[in-house]
Amino acid sequence: MPTISVVIPVRNDAPMLAACLAALDRQTRAPEEIVVVDNGSTDDTAAVCASAGVRRVYQEVPGIAGATAAGFDAAGGQILARLDADSVPPPRWLERVEMRLASSGPLTAVTGPGDFYGAGRFTCWVARNIYIGGYIRAVGLLLGHPPLFGSNFALPAPMWAALRNRVHRDRSEVHDDLDLSYQIRPDMSVIYDPRLRVGVSARPFYSWRGLGSRILRAYQTFDIDFRAEPPGRRLRERHRLRHRRRAGRKATPPPHTAPKGHG
Repeated sequence: MPTISVVIPVRNDAPMLAACLAALDRQTRAPEEIVVVDNGSTDDTAAVCASAGVRRVYQEVPGIAGATAAGFDAAGGQILARLDADSVPPPRWLERVEMRLASSGPLTAVTGPGDFYGAGRFTCWVARNIYIGGYIRAVGLLLGHPPLFGSNFALPAPMWAALRNRVHRDRSEVHDDLDLSYQIRPDMSVIYDPRLRVGVSARPFYSWRGLGSRILRAYQTFDIDFRAEPPGRRLRERHRLRHRRRAGRKATPPPHTAPKGHG
């Protein structure tokens, strides 16, 4: 059974972090380790971590990209699961993460959607179906695989080891999940599991300013990633590898079966 570390970057979100850690305490499959990356909090984050008995890594330089990378670097599990401080995973979340990754190979990640809470029914529906649903579909077409949703994903430690020097951990203006998704190599894959769900706060939709800042950050992330690696070239390489694999499977002869002897 693989070991699992859960990484949670946080900045001044102590009450939500406490709810997230309480939800992790109710998991049917307990994690071997929880790493909370305190990204310069000035609230009760340290006290919440101490009360819950989880590991706290302090990351003074602001930026979720650097905080997530620091958490993955510090984690010791064979599977690295990722939540936000406002994520509320259901009891079987880690059980399902383990089930989906246990036999998928060392270069396959898994992600799922969010069930938004803290706003009206219509706002939560739009957030789930238009915002996140549109993100998964539209960005998935651009990447050639489903993108990772930062509030709800997991990847094997060898996959992170292969990508850790590619992510823009020093750029505070990027979305860590989108940047990591873009760095995924042609020989890697992402499973999108609609049943791998977590609760997520709808607070980005409380104001146009909050929503606009997220859209701006997505634009900035793409601008940085596109300059380093044009999206067309990236997608072509992925399609070429997929085509070679299919051609190789077709060219492989079926295993020889010896004729049955006479007894």
